Formats: sequence, structure tokens, C-alpha cells
Amino acid sequence: MSDRDAAPGADPGANRDTGPGADPRGPAGLPDPARRIAAGYAFSGPALDLGALLWDGGCHADAPIRVPLAMLNRHGLVAGATGTGKTKTLQLIAEQLSAQGVPVFLADIKGDLSGIARPGQENHRVRQRSGEVGQGWTPAGFPAEFYALGGLGHGIPVRATVTSFGPVLLSKVLGLNQTQEQSLGLIFHYADTKGLELIDLKDLRAVVAFLTSDEGRPELKGIGGLSTATAGVILRSLTAFEAQGMADFFGEPEFDTAGFLRTADDGRGIVSVLELSAVQDRPQLFSTFLMWLLADLFHDLPEIGDADKPKLVFFFDEAHLLFNGASKAFLDSITQTVRLIRSKGVGVFFVTQTPKDVPADVLGQLGNRVQHALRAFTPDDQKALRATVRTFPRSAYDLEELLTGLGTGEAVVTVLGESGAPTPVAATRLRAPESLMGPLDPAELDEAVRNSPLHDRYAQAVDRESAYERLTAAPVAAPPEAPRERPAKEEPTLVEQVVGSGMFKSLARSVGTQLGREITRSLFGTARRRR
Repeated sequence: MSDRDAAPGADPGANRDTGPGADPRGPAGLPDPARRIAAGYAFSGPALDLGALLWDGGCHADAPIRVPLAMLNRHGLVAGATGTGKTKTLQLIAEQLSAQGVPVFLADIKGDLSGIARPGQENHRVRQRSGEVGQGWTPAGFPAEFYALGGLGHGIPVRATVTSFGPVLLSKVLGLNQTQEQSLGLIFHYADTKGLELIDLKDLRAVVAFLTSDEGRPELKGIGGLSTATAGVILRSLTAFEAQGMADFFGEPEFDTAGFLRTADDGRGIVSVLELSAVQDRPQLFSTFLMWLLADLFHDLPEIGDADKPKLVFFFDEAHLLFNGASKAFLDSITQTVRLIRSKGVGVFFVTQTPKDVPADVLGQLGNRVQHALRAFTPDDQKALRATVRTFPRSAYDLEELLTGLGTGEAVVTVLGESGAPTPVAATRLRAPESLMGPLDPAELDEAVRNSPLHDRYAQAVDRESAYERLTAAPVAAPPEAPRERPAKEEPTLVEQVVGSGMFKSLARSVGTQLGREITRSLFGTARRRR
């Protein structure tokens, strides 16, 4: 008889009042399939506690379900229908990572994760859940910083320069097709080689306008493969994008993503919460901005190989928005970034409704899975359910029945064990977060932002001279300067002789050109000169 036949899997959410002492058999007294599942999560090293095993209608607190700390850089997926508890799962994992000294990045789409900075409130539901899973629940807040894209919302403004954002990600934001994306890449290359800094959107618009003008048209021919018509489409897309109020997200001071890697004075990892509720109606913008943050980390971090714990765990919420309408080249770049950033100590968790929202090549890189309940009300839902079941290893459960019967705060889990091999699939009742399960009061949140050591560095936008000023400034004729008489016996100084020499002027031109070419671009065409 197979494992699947041995355990048809009754409703795992039944017997809600089961406490830690209700099943006297313990793990050793469980049926063989359930005992093998429990043994698969008995790790010897540091691990995060997710919850307790669900089996045959009961919750077994003496069979904890865990994930090794060292395996959190092997990436993961948190999936499930709306209202099944994905957000609380993020909060639970983030708390324990912080307690273990690992910094965390959370994309807060709904605006309800800021409560992680304050201790939670005990109530009947918390007491019941903690009793069921054998959790010694204690209210606790965790060190947190709060950010907002371009300052739109409650948080320290996160901005990127157009140059560092790069043509590939910007094409995704602008909705350009593949030909237009390639043309935008040529425009960026032109600006790089000419030393025209693209700080904000008006800089890029000025460069495109120049290349389509009578004066700049010869330059357009020189960079090859860019038609006047395509340049015009790009220019109109930029103008429309600015008109929608998107200009604030691009500019200086550019956020240094190394700020996400900090720990607090007590050694706990800082939880960076990026509030996205103010821009949730602009999904391509925030999903692509999240990819820029990840690509920038990839660009700057050194290789560390396998480590005892990650340097950062990055939670990418509403991940399906990143992949919608993406070109093959874009998807290939995501896949490569996810695959390679593991060796730099960064774990990435994609959060979405069903695994089919994530391309197969990306899904194949995700070693840890927390799958909340799925709904199967329509034929499309049933098809998605069957597709989800096929993405799991062989299981001792009837997963189609199990995934539609899970309650809120319950999930099907499989992770990478300490040897790197997948653990058995385990139905799990998850622990309760110990921090506040809800948003902070806006006044309290604003105070936390003002008191941040990063506030003064990033709060005020700066608009310095860049491509726009250089290309649009009208030259002003200077009045002729009367020649300064040099005393008869005074010879030019050595510095004056060198500066005035043709060799120096030639060298200066060469250095200026070289500085323009100093920019090197990564997988996504992102770039940043070292500070």
C-alpha cells in the first residue's frame, strides 16, 4: 500500500479544540506515514518554528514543523487564496529571522505589516492557537524601518536614478514592446558614452527629445538601429508616465540598498517594511521597483557561498504582477538573478495566490514552500488546483482534498532539510505572530520615520545638474575679459603651463569621455557607480 493510500487525509482543520496534550501517542505513536513526516523536520541546527503537524483531524504539538535557518537563502514560495493567512505567515517568518539576527525586507501591499514593530495583543484566538501548536507565546516587537516609494506614503522615500534603474526595468514600467525596449537600451548607451547623467525622468526625456531634433538627428544615426518613429513612441510614453505622477520615484538621493542589511544594537535583524498601499493601483511600477531593489543588491554584494544564516531574506509580495506581460529576456534575467543571488546570501520568497503565477524556471529555484488553502469554485479554479498539486513532491496526503479544506492559518509545507533534500509534505497549523497583527497608528508611524537615522539622508529630494540642464540650457555670451597684464619678469607658473598645454586638454577630454563610459550594466541593465 502506498503512502497516499495509507492516509486518505480527513479534514485537517477538524477538532479545532485539540490542545497539546489531547493526543497521548506523541510522534512515536503516530501511524508510520505521519511519524516519517515528523522525523523529516527534526533538525539539529538553528531553525524557524512554523507550527505543528496536522494529521487525521488532529494538531500534534509534539511534532513541530520547522525550516533550517541556513536554508532560507534557498528561496521560497508563500501561496494561497485571499484571506487564508499569507500575510501573517510573512510576519511569523520575519519575526523569527529578526530574532536570529537576519535582516528582512517586506513588501507591504495592504499596509498592515507595520505592526511588526510593536508587541502583539493577547486574546482568545491567540491563546487558543498557541495552545494548539505548543507555542510559548510572548508579546514582542521587532526593530523596523519604514519606507515608501518616492515618499508617497508613510516612510523614508526610496528613489532610484533613471541611470541605475536601467532600460530593461524601465521598459517594463513603460509598457514598451521588445523592439522599443532595445531602442531604449541604445538611448541609455548613448547617454552613458556622452556623460549625460540620467537622474530623473526629465533627463531621459531631454535626451530622447534631443535625438529626435534637427540638431540631434545625426547622433541618432550614429548609435544605429533606432528609428525616429520609435524614439517618438518612447518620448510619448515618458511624457504620459510623468503626467500620471510617476516622476517622484526617480531622482536623488538614490537609496543605497545596503541599508536593508543592517542589524540593531541588540543583534536582531532590522525589518525593512516598504509601504506600497499608496501605489497598489500601479502594479507594474511597484513590482518593477522591487526587482530593481533585488537587482541592485545582486550588483553590489560579494559572493559568500553557503553560510550559517542568510544576509537578508527578501519577501516579494504580489509576485504575479512582476511576470505579467514580461518578455522572455526579462524572465530569463529574473531566473538568473534568483539563481545566482543565493550564493550572495540573499533569500527571496515570492508571495502570490497560486504557484502557476510564477514561471516554471523561477519556480524550480524555490526550495521552501508554504501553500495555504486554494478555492475550487470554477473549472479554472479546479485546473489551478490540479496544477498546484503537481508541483509538490509525492505526498502522504490527498493534496487536492487537503488544499481545499485547510483553515485560515493552516498550510501545506515542504522545505529543504539540513542536507539540502526536500522534507516530506506536511499539513501544518501555523504559529501566531508575537508582534501586532495590524498597522500602526499613522501618527506613531510618522514618528518612527522621523526618528530613523536614515531620515535626514533621504527625506529631501535633490535636483542637481544633469542631462536635462546640459541639453536645455541656453548658452550665455560672456563679456570679453580684458587681458590681465603679467609683470614683465613674471613667467607662467608650472601649473598654468601644464593646464594650458594641448596635451592636458586632450587628456581632459579623454578622461571626460572615459567617465561617461565608466557605467557597466548588469543582467537587468541596472547600474550604479560605487560610492
